Amino acid sequence: MRIVIGQGSCGIAAGAEKVRKALLNTNINKDDISITGCIGMCYLEPIVDIYDGDKLTRLVKVSENDAQAIADYVETGDFSKIESLTVSDEDSEFLTKQTRIALRNCGIINPEKIEEYIGADGYKALKKALSMTPEEVIDVVKTSGIGGRGGAGFPTWFKWNAARQSEGDEKYLICNADEGDPGAFMDRAVIESDPHNLIEGMLIGAYAIGAKHAVVYVRAEYPLAIKRLTNAIEQAKAEGIIGSNIFGSDFSCDFMIKAGAGAFVCGEETALIESLEGHRGMPRLKPPFPAQSGFWRKPSNINNVETFANIAWIINNGGEAFAAMGTEGSKGTKVFAVTGKVKRSGLVEIPMGKTLRDVIFDIGGGMKTDKEFKAVQMGGPSGGCIPASLIDTVIDYKALGATGAIMGSGGMVVMDESTCMVGMAKFFLDFTAKESCGKCIHCRIGTKRMLEMLDRITKGEGKEGDIELLEELCYSIKDGALCGLGQTAPNPVLTTIKYFRDEYEAHIKDNKCPAGECSDLIEYRIVEDKCKGCTLCARNCPVDAITGTVKNPHTINTDKCIKCGKCYSSCKFGAIVKE
Repeated sequence: MRIVIGQGSCGIAAGAEKVRKALLNTNINKDDISITGCIGMCYLEPIVDIYDGDKLTRLVKVSENDAQAIADYVETGDFSKIESLTVSDEDSEFLTKQTRIALRNCGIINPEKIEEYIGADGYKALKKALSMTPEEVIDVVKTSGIGGRGGAGFPTWFKWNAARQSEGDEKYLICNADEGDPGAFMDRAVIESDPHNLIEGMLIGAYAIGAKHAVVYVRAEYPLAIKRLTNAIEQAKAEGIIGSNIFGSDFSCDFMIKAGAGAFVCGEETALIESLEGHRGMPRLKPPFPAQSGFWRKPSNINNVETFANIAWIINNGGEAFAAMGTEGSKGTKVFAVTGKVKRSGLVEIPMGKTLRDVIFDIGGGMKTDKEFKAVQMGGPSGGCIPASLIDTVIDYKALGATGAIMGSGGMVVMDESTCMVGMAKFFLDFTAKESCGKCIHCRIGTKRMLEMLDRITKGEGKEGDIELLEELCYSIKDGALCGLGQTAPNPVLTTIKYFRDEYEAHIKDNKCPAGECSDLIEYRIVEDKCKGCTLCARNCPVDAITGTVKNPHTINTDKCIKCGKCYSSCKFGAIVKE
């Protein structure tokens, strides 16, 4: 038997490394214990897969205390001790209802062993591409219809062709792995779980455009991704896959990793290039575009991790196979990081053309609590909130754009009725205001003024006309900002006003937060008839704002109350109400 432990960042955070060490201390053959990356079922980590020939037994939410039971099963076949850990049929549907291309090896192979990637047809596509002309490779990518998975959906073949046709002996291929959206972790998972897939896709892209240099710009906050990618590059060099005369061809290419300092604006390609060159990450005016003048003013092509993660599959299976999935204007599959108030959070890869309902309810399992689904934030700080009434919106670039949101890189934050939409808009705007590079006035000052207004509104200090002024500011910033960060920063505000205007009006006119989330607009009160005098609320209050004796109704001193909600969540009798 072979024991494989999920060791993506999510698994390690949940305790997978402790599980691995505990298994190594049992009588299981150490050579039979291996690791893999994130399979996407983040809500069930730590995950341990037991392979007995072709038979797979998947164990979920495993702790180090389960190590001996697993060892007993391996030795004696006693299934009873691990039966309670096996994944349910319902949870298994999380994966079976997906179509995996970019994530096809994630959670399956060991990301630290090149031989396992090669065993999964790794680098076969690169060999095939090197037997073709660069123009033929670009033509296959064109046939596939793949658009950039970083958010814009711009045709990948067009960017490659533009860089290919640019004059110059020195060209650069760059991978944008500066994943900065709150709630997004698709690129991190791909690099941690299948780094050679990224390398192969980049090498094919470098060959297509005529680049001898490949650069991965990755967030420094992704240490495990950087570690595994560095290891994969060294392995590929040792096998002659990176370097001179790759696979005996005339094609040569080297690799470099650049760890970014965590500036969200560096997700914009020209700001990324500025950072690569050692400057402050600020966007350049376009044109010229990177294909003509990019890194060190040389022709350059930039795509994100997920885009490159699809390339080897496309070359192996043909552009037509990829184009057969999706919709007319949005081909292939898309990876989403599903988070928030949803039962099954993790990575989901589905063909374009599925609906939001398919992802949130069919694959994601619906709401985590008994509260109703309210909205989903698509595209991170650059995206927008899509309300429950539009749950059947088709997932493609055009349909999502029509709602006021965007596909983005694939962040999908699910919200229930306990979420304040004004507060949600404020959260994302606070992020973009802080991440603004400050180069243009519309973004630097405009987002700050909008944030100040939203802050007032959530404190009950809003005024008549604030909503209209917010809208006016939004459109001014969209029209005047220099780069995509500023141009899309107003999206969360515009969509929440469009679909949840009544919540803005309740905050301004009634000084009430309908969701009961804005602490300045809520008050906690104890209902005498329901209070049993158990003292639990008083014991949980961090500022001693609750008084009363045992078996007698308690009271809350509203002057001392900091509205933390601990009393509300701890009361077992429903005696504390939030108003």
